[in-house]
This record gives sequence, C-alpha cells and structure tokens, in this order.
Amino acid sequence: MDLNADMAEGSGPQGWAADAALLDVVTSANIACGGHAGDAETMRHGCDAALERGVRIGAHPGYRDRENFGRAELGLETDEVVEQVAEQVALLERIAAEAGGEVTHVKPHGALYHRALRDEQLACALAELFAGLASPPVVLAPARGALVDAAQARGLRCAAEGFADRAYDAAGLLVPRDQPGSVLGAEEAVAQALRLAREGSVIANDGTVLPIDVESICVHGDTPGAIELAGQLRAALTGGGIEVKAFA
Repeated sequence: MDLNADMAEGSGPQGWAADAALLDVVTSANIACGGHAGDAETMRHGCDAALERGVRIGAHPGYRDRENFGRAELGLETDEVVEQVAEQVALLERIAAEAGGEVTHVKPHGALYHRALRDEQLACALAELFAGLASPPVVLAPARGALVDAAQARGLRCAAEGFADRAYDAAGLLVPRDQPGSVLGAEEAVAQALRLAREGSVIANDGTVLPIDVESICVHGDTPGAIELAGQLRAALTGGGIEVKAFA
C-alpha cells in the first residue's frame, strides 16, 4: 500500500522541516506547485528532500487562490483552469529535473480535485494535458469519477486513492470541511486506513459500508498532528502485515 501526503504548502525553515519529517514516513509526495500554496523555493526543498529519501515526487496543482487555500470553487472556465494547471506542473517538472528527479504522478488539490471528479469537460481537458506531457504522469484520484474515466480513456495509468483523515458520506464523497466530523482524529484515521488496506472499504458517516478499492492512502500535510499521524499510520499498516511501498 502506498502512503501519500499533500505537502510543501508552508514556507521557511519550519515548513521545510515539517515536509522533511513527513517524507521520512510516506512513499509518495504531492508537492504544491504555487497555485493554492508553495513557490519555487518550497518546491525545490521538497524535491531535494524527497529524492534523498527515495520518495516519489508528484505534482499537486490547485486553483490560483491562496486566500482560500484552493478550497473554494471559483467557477473558472475550463481553458483558464487548464492553463493554471499546465503552468504549475511545468514549473515542478523543471525544478524536479534540476534536482535530478522527475514528476511521476499528479493529484489535483482541493476544489479542483472535487470539480474534476464530476465535471466531464474539465476532466477530459486535464487528461489531454497530462497525456500530452513528455513523461505522462500517473493520475492519483478516487477510483470512480470523471477524471479517472477520462484519463483511462487516454491510456493514462491511474492509482486509486483513499483518505485516512477525512470522513466519507454515503455517496462515497468526502464530507465537506465545514461540517462537523469531516476531519477524523488520529484513532479514527488509523482505523479507517487499516480498513481501506485490509478490506477495501470505509464506513460512511451514516454507518453505510462503502467498497473502496485503493492503491494509495492519503494524509493531509495540513491536518493537525499530520507528522505524528503519518507515523502512526505507517506503523499500523506495517504491524498489520501490510507492506508500505510506492504504487507500481
């Protein structure tokens, strides 16, 4: 089971230290590309630290909206969104190459992530963008949704993702962050990760058992106690006989 984290969303020595601590634990890193957070300096530190630890580098593009941390739906036209994503991915590709690595996967952030699951026009446009890159990345996203459908139709490899630290609703979607219980505590997150890895399912907030077959489990870098939680997740998975390694 792959363990991924969204990161490089802070700045300065404190942010770089937090990223390095997460990279000691996870096997795939989703590095903010300067849209919702991050800049060339944080990307460079993230890439260097990931390569030192043998962690895969992924692009984590979002709406160019730092005020809302990329978590507000802006209703932008498809062409504008694709332009923003293309610029962000290209910048991270350049920085990763300068560090001696490469971008192996891509995972949209926040509101863009959720829009790409339901907006077929945007999903197709993003899939076209990714498929046209010199080294097409693996698309890290939920197993069901418009983005994966569009990516697979264009021959892109997809890796299904589940979340340890976020609650699901009965439709299999993440509970919005402004609702109570949307972000799980450490004990609940560990239990959910183990269930995802062992049984391929989660228990929704109404008690419904949802089948979710995943190759990667995410912990958000901005979740309170993310570093400690990531360590607990890895220890629990390993202790449960589940090998933690990057997706093939």
